Amino acid sequence: MEIKTIINEKPKPKPDQNELGFGIYFTDHMFEMDYDEGEGWHDARIIPYGPLSLEPSALVFHYGQETFEGLKAYKNLEGHTVLFRPKENFIRMNNSNQRICMPTLDVDFVISALKQLVATDESWIPTADGTSLYVRPFMIATEPSIGVKVSKSYKFVIILSPVGAYYKDGLKPTKILVEENYIRAANGGTGEAKYGGNYAGSLLPYQKAVAKGFSQVMFLDGANKKFVEEVGTSNAFFIVDGVLYTSPLSGTILPGVTRDSVIKIARDEGWEVVEKALAIDDIILYAKQGKLDEVFASGTAAVVSPIGQLAYRDEVIDIGDTIGPKTQLLYDKLTGIQLGKIEDKFNWVERL
Repeated sequence: MEIKTIINEKPKPKPDQNELGFGIYFTDHMFEMDYDEGEGWHDARIIPYGPLSLEPSALVFHYGQETFEGLKAYKNLEGHTVLFRPKENFIRMNNSNQRICMPTLDVDFVISALKQLVATDESWIPTADGTSLYVRPFMIATEPSIGVKVSKSYKFVIILSPVGAYYKDGLKPTKILVEENYIRAANGGTGEAKYGGNYAGSLLPYQKAVAKGFSQVMFLDGANKKFVEEVGTSNAFFIVDGVLYTSPLSGTILPGVTRDSVIKIARDEGWEVVEKALAIDDIILYAKQGKLDEVFASGTAAVVSPIGQLAYRDEVIDIGDTIGPKTQLLYDKLTGIQLGKIEDKFNWVERL
């Protein structure tokens, strides 16, 4: 499919790279294409960034058929523009689409489209320490109809945003509240899909946690409210007696690309990695026994984020007020590969 390009004749001024925040600014262009039942995907185009035109009866507004992804583009040390594991993101998006009864994408085509879009707005890629160009692909149901059903038409869009650190304090350890009432996902639900409904359901407990002075929420499993699953928008990791633990991909947590990268780097370092659900009571016990070495979360937005405190009911676990050595190593290895500072032995980085 040919990709048509319309250049924005009124480019925006670029923001200060040291004041980017996260998800506040957007580049001059976006990619868009449409799907209709019987025709498939069509009309691929790169156009000026701007509003979408949808009917009020578009199914996405009423029954939530939508999926999205998140990945990043960087300028490496040699000045080349690179993407980090884009294929894995679009494979995951296809998995999410199938769960929400939406059409899949030609992975090679959308990666090619993404590269063209990033090249068009390449001057927007920030180079200050800790910055990157965040890539947000998303798909929505567009058929104008009110009635619970699978849409016959869709729109796929990619937008770009120059960003700084996801958490304003960077690598300073965060305070996390373990949520004991609300859950993020349940067996048989949509927890493993990158679907907006999962995130909408997490907003209320997140707001309550922030009001109490915490940065994020750690969710427990839906069946027993006993086993740790995710930290808000990230996968959770625990280092206990030198062993790295994280929840298994059992259908209720998102199979994070950064999660997978962390596990592969850790195993390459010779660490023991165990994918096992840990009970929050056991984590508290490990902390009291002095066995809980480090805790962190991983995700595309935050990369690797150290956790310095966990609060659960009347228990407060102080893990540390500085990033732990193993968490720091994982962060350095991961960002080092992304920026070309160290060898990419996993072939994760793609140049434009």
